Amino acid sequence: MKCALVIPSWVPEDIFSSKTAASQINYWQPLGTLYVAAALKQAGHEVIFVNGAFTRHEQLLSDIRAFNPGFIGIYSTTFGWDKAKKTAKDLREMFKDVFICAGGPYPIALQEKCLADAGDLFDAIVTGEGEQTCIEMIGRLESGKGFEGVFGIAYREQGEIVKNPARPLMTDLDALPFPARDLLGDSMLYIPPPATYKRKPVAVLMTSRGCNRKCIYCFQIDRHRQQGIRFRSVDNVLKEIEHCLALGYKEIKFIDDTLAADYDRAMQIAQEIKRRKLDFTWFASACVNQVDKPLLQAFKDAGCWAILFGAESGVQKNLNTIRKGTTLDQIRRAVKAAQEVGIRVSTPFMFGIPGETFEEGLQTIDFALDLNPDIANFHAITPFPGTELYDDLEKYGTISDELSDFTYQGAAFIPFSMTREEILQLRQLAFKRFYSRPSFLFKRLLELRSPHELMIALKSLRSLFHLWTKEDLFKKKKHDAAA
Repeated sequence: MKCALVIPSWVPEDIFSSKTAASQINYWQPLGTLYVAAALKQAGHEVIFVNGAFTRHEQLLSDIRAFNPGFIGIYSTTFGWDKAKKTAKDLREMFKDVFICAGGPYPIALQEKCLADAGDLFDAIVTGEGEQTCIEMIGRLESGKGFEGVFGIAYREQGEIVKNPARPLMTDLDALPFPARDLLGDSMLYIPPPATYKRKPVAVLMTSRGCNRKCIYCFQIDRHRQQGIRFRSVDNVLKEIEHCLALGYKEIKFIDDTLAADYDRAMQIAQEIKRRKLDFTWFASACVNQVDKPLLQAFKDAGCWAILFGAESGVQKNLNTIRKGTTLDQIRRAVKAAQEVGIRVSTPFMFGIPGETFEEGLQTIDFALDLNPDIANFHAITPFPGTELYDDLEKYGTISDELSDFTYQGAAFIPFSMTREEILQLRQLAFKRFYSRPSFLFKRLLELRSPHELMIALKSLRSLFHLWTKEDLFKKKKHDAAA
């Protein structure tokens, strides 16, 4: 069957302030969609991928019309749900009998609610990992049979919404084909945020699925069914790395929640990269209580140039509230160890944690300045559907009724202890104080080595100018929220 996998059209201003988008924008390779595409291709189906990050809505519709699919899968985040519905509506008018399915974190979290909200626009929701589910669904469509017994879907049947049992999570991740990166088009378009890569093109790679931590703001599809992480073998990971290099990629961003969850396995991956003399730079994330200097040195020796540590707060009480499972001292030690071996450090922080006060937000800013990472980001905590923060909202605060607020940039959640204005004020103040320090600016000037780094510096300076000259920079304006 002809299958079209679609990300609805969007623009950077849907997420970021128009004044700072140039220094924040990123276009990730959508691994979940590419895994499904690879599984469908392996099963003998013809697949196209249409990415609305680079294709305006009318062109997206035109490309799908020319392909004439029998199955359409539309990916949706929380803030993108309205765009997903618009895309489905226009495709439904174009193809009266096509089967349209939704997937992605928002439909996975809300399932029947999304089907009810969308009316007859969607025929089904894939409610978990979609590789095998989509193959079974299309097999039933081709044979004319119903969906009874297809695990992992909610669907419409004779006007009623039916929810089948969840599909067991995959345990043998090595059995999956590598993501269908050949469907991406120009690989040079897919880049992380400007200061978080050195070489293009950049591949995104995941060596595991799941997380064994219990942060209240993190969405994991398996948190009610299976606690833990499912790992790919080291050999399988190295084969995909070599596959990416053969495709021409120069850098890899590992997007596991933490690459160091299994210390020995992380060490093996790094040592094997070095032993095979694989020529690429890479960026990873890790929890601060899972790394030490020997592991970080091994990462550095294998080509790792930067690492992200989720610091989140400079107040221990607030780390405990979000169940981060880390301490301020562990954050300090990890950042120091990484910088001592020559790895740049990125640390995200968040404001609006349940129970956090404005004064504690100021303490977090002071902590970030004292910590002195190479990159710092300052978000608003966001209660995405499917997270404990969302499920137990009445305990913690209030929530926005606008899905467009559900990015880390907007203030979708307001704790009882703070106001929306205070959260936005803290974000702007944090960026101003961190990136305006003479010592920081001088260090960045000395580090300029290439046209790419100069471009990043110029975009950052433009954003810094707006941080100082535009009051309420992060307050959503009508033109920023436009579709």
